[in-house]
Amino acid sequence: MKDLKSALLLVLFLTLLLGGIYPAVVTVAANLLFPHQAEGSLVADGYGRVVGSKLIGQPFSEAKYFWPRPSATAAFAYNPLLSAGSNLGPTHPELIRQVKERITRFRDTGVTGEIPADLVFASASGLDPHISPEAAWLQVPRIAKARGLSVEKVHRFVVTTTQGPQAGTLGAPRVNVLALNMALDRDTVLP
Repeated sequence: MKDLKSALLLVLFLTLLLGGIYPAVVTVAANLLFPHQAEGSLVADGYGRVVGSKLIGQPFSEAKYFWPRPSATAAFAYNPLLSAGSNLGPTHPELIRQVKERITRFRDTGVTGEIPADLVFASASGLDPHISPEAAWLQVPRIAKARGLSVEKVHRFVVTTTQGPQAGTLGAPRVNVLALNMALDRDTVLP
């Protein structure tokens, strides 16, 4: 009986400490030290309206926008509540069908040559907001034509929004699709 009482008191103490006090302290500290990140790294347009998060991909499908990496989330694309990859193996017929469909979409816009993998395969989370610079450059002619801009000007947008590896060494260069599309919208009067 003595051991049971000690065990119950320990469970109660650890539940209070690790399930209540610790999360409250971490939440308060995060909100004080990193308020933007603690609120989800939300991005607002020029009118102050929240249009997304720089951490979660967004569906863009119009020709005047850079297209993101495909989403693997269920119910709807880039669903943050269902973050997960498709778990389809490389020989799975559904994955092969999806990839062929995505390649055809790019081919229909006039793209020739190799299409970067990040434009035809979803990320592990299914929510990745970034594409490689190569994936962005592949789309430059389509965006330039749709917006009536020079290829050079759209290329400059890609260059200026390209982020290097984190901490200078972690990962590869990447382009946040939402930031790139918002920069284009700020600069271009859309029809």
